[in-house]
Amino acid sequence: MPLPTPALATLLTAAALAVPAPHALPMGDRITGRAFATRSEVHARHGMAATSQPLATQVAVDTLKRGGSAMDAAIAANAVLGLVEPTGCGIGGDLFAIVWDPKAGELSGYNGSGRSPKSLTRARLLEALGEAGQAKIPAYGPLPVSVPGAVDGWCALHERFGKLPLDEVLAPAIAYANEGAPITELIAYYWGLSVRSRGRFPGFLETFTVDGKAPKAGELFRNPGLATTYARIAAEGRAGFYDGEVAETIGRYMAEAGGFLTADDLRAHRGEWVDPVSVNYRGYDVWELPPNGQGIAALQMLQVLEGYDLASMGFGSEQYLHLFTEAKKLAFADRARFYADPAFAPAPVEELISSEYAARRRAEITERAARAVDAGNPALEEGDTIYLCTADCDGMMVSLIQSNYRGMGSGMTPPGLGFCLQDRGELFDLAEGRPNSYAPEKRPFHTIIPAFMTKDGAPLMAFGVMGGATQPQGHVQIVVNMVDFGMNTQEAGDAPRIVHTGSSQPTGEVMEKGGFVHLESGIAPEVRRGLARRGHVLQQKVGVYGGYQAIRRDPITGVYAGASESRKDGQASGY
Repeated sequence: MPLPTPALATLLTAAALAVPAPHALPMGDRITGRAFATRSEVHARHGMAATSQPLATQVAVDTLKRGGSAMDAAIAANAVLGLVEPTGCGIGGDLFAIVWDPKAGELSGYNGSGRSPKSLTRARLLEALGEAGQAKIPAYGPLPVSVPGAVDGWCALHERFGKLPLDEVLAPAIAYANEGAPITELIAYYWGLSVRSRGRFPGFLETFTVDGKAPKAGELFRNPGLATTYARIAAEGRAGFYDGEVAETIGRYMAEAGGFLTADDLRAHRGEWVDPVSVNYRGYDVWELPPNGQGIAALQMLQVLEGYDLASMGFGSEQYLHLFTEAKKLAFADRARFYADPAFAPAPVEELISSEYAARRRAEITERAARAVDAGNPALEEGDTIYLCTADCDGMMVSLIQSNYRGMGSGMTPPGLGFCLQDRGELFDLAEGRPNSYAPEKRPFHTIIPAFMTKDGAPLMAFGVMGGATQPQGHVQIVVNMVDFGMNTQEAGDAPRIVHTGSSQPTGEVMEKGGFVHLESGIAPEVRRGLARRGHVLQQKVGVYGGYQAIRRDPITGVYAGASESRKDGQASGY
């Protein structure tokens, strides 16, 4: 039977956050009786940080205590994560952010994704693939490498929203990189997998192993090369990365490895400020960034689901999980068809997230699982990432996501710099004439997406769910869990998740057999059987359910509530 849920329609009123009596739920926390809670929300007034690694969270909170802004804290934490969680992020990757600016009373968005090399034409790419005996852009090696945009993002965001000098912001990460930091359990596990898959590339083992092996849980890891690179950035800003010795080292290394990324490509890079876009879901505005990222897929799904009374169906019910899956298939068909670098192929964003378009797409859902779904006419499955959020005493809230793609990226590790270059170029479509088709100086389709919620024009919650194509699905589940099923910030992330894989992709793959539904433990056996009767193909999988952080702000008291993912090594903390 589906779990009964509190009859709550709103998110932040006292009634909405009231704890139900222990007898109201058949399972739950020993003290509160709430169904899904690995821990309590963390509450604080002056500042809050939530990241996927405790040392990064503590550095963020320390930065806030020293008078830093939420942005200073976010950059400080991201820099520490580049050392202690290179399995999910690093300055060889890209960055996206949504920021609530309390002075302006509005959200700002930043797209810090890099472009493909200027010299790598489609003809040269196809020639290189042919020489290597490959039919698609590979996951590792020099060919999928695109310009890393993270450092440019740090500097642009810091210039607008920072309070402390950049050298002070990066000082804790530099100290940890020089002195060493202990590696946590889950990160150590994924680190070991990355060493096995990327150890053949020059520079990787020298940078990311201890005596030739991945660091174990609790083992100290030092990265003096990364400390030196961070120190250059601290002293020179973006020029310390995109000009001079770092850029030249990357260019030489890539040329020697048969790659195409050059120092000129790095010098030419600039991210861009973008306007977040939103839909209103039952009175709450949910915000995402427009393509080349996949954020609007979450908005499309919410628009479709708003037409159903999900609260009456109950969390974990067969009907809700069926509708969720079918809405995802529809949104991802459009994702495959339309999402790409808007400088090359602008997507019809306004139409895709409109309620009128959602009504037309909703009408395509039946009681049976769809095996194939076409994109509408509006007038990837793997990846690892870090997501973090911060908030300060002035009311600034930062939702930031950063990644190398495929965990530690391409494996290409320039000597002495302390980081691995990303492999985002794998997400281009090799076919000609489509929005995401490969071209030089083009941004690939991107999976990493930050999110934000507001209500009545006021900031409500910075949140995100990391993990490839899981991300928009996770965003939707967080919103639905809180708005429809009355969960608090921590419960919404702890509740069992559903992930659908096998949809059509921006890289050209087409769903023909309906894909696969993956359900975490906690979903009733009879629900699983019911979904199978509808034609869904259920598949057991671990590790595909993403990782979540969130900070919610009480609009009356200004008190922050932080939540951190129970599936990761992270922590929420405040003061």
